[in-house]
Amino acid sequence: MIGSPTWTFRLLIVVLYLFLLAPIMIVVPLSFSNDPLLMFPPRSWGMRWYVELFHHQGMIDAFWISFRVAIIVTLLSLAAGIPAAYALRRFVFPGRDALMALFTAPLLLPSIVLGLAILLMFVRLQLLGTFTGLVIAHSIVTTPYVVRIMSTSLAALPPTVEEAATMLGASPPQVFRRVTLPLMMPGVIASSALSFMLSFDEVVLSLFVTGPRISTLPVAIFNYVEVRMDPMIACVSVVLVAVTLLVILSVERSLGFTRAMVK
Repeated sequence: MIGSPTWTFRLLIVVLYLFLLAPIMIVVPLSFSNDPLLMFPPRSWGMRWYVELFHHQGMIDAFWISFRVAIIVTLLSLAAGIPAAYALRRFVFPGRDALMALFTAPLLLPSIVLGLAILLMFVRLQLLGTFTGLVIAHSIVTTPYVVRIMSTSLAALPPTVEEAATMLGASPPQVFRRVTLPLMMPGVIASSALSFMLSFDEVVLSLFVTGPRISTLPVAIFNYVEVRMDPMIACVSVVLVAVTLLVILSVERSLGFTRAMVK
């Protein structure tokens, strides 16, 4: 029988949490600095750089591009990943394991290798620096996560439930729409949240496929810090952390992390 945690173990947990939260504990105060340069601790305090951020047209445009791309990528990833996961989990056919390996292969590749491969392909297809190219590139990264999460979700769903609905006269589309999909909903919500955050925060892949006419928020931040180093970057970081927390809290309030991840 496992006893209660010792004070040493609790202290270790506290130290680990402090280590993980240290960047946020520094970035948040920096975002309220009125100094012209990024320095810690700030010499003066205020909302100057938040005002500058919401008047910076480049950052605002990049934010909305990232938001629209993330929404479309999430929908496309679900549309492709859910049927693929269902077929791979529910049907037995030759080459099933090979298809699963193919769908999840992007998870094994470093982002820079995947980005270079996409760059070489998009040059031929004339998709560099286009909205369509961004959506396709991000979907290549997010769809494997949907396939993996939904496969796990379906593994926890006994096939006998669907068989019972079929025996009661429901057609296959009705079984999927009225039985399978509602039971898979925790996995769907978890996949949606993860796909959105992955697409919204993607920087390495976006650097390969964006151009002067279109830029995502992470790329705009990367280009900004190359020429300037002021507290506006801390303000953008706080906004991104807030958006991420909002998504996580939405999943937690609706389902809870245990059900959402379908462990």
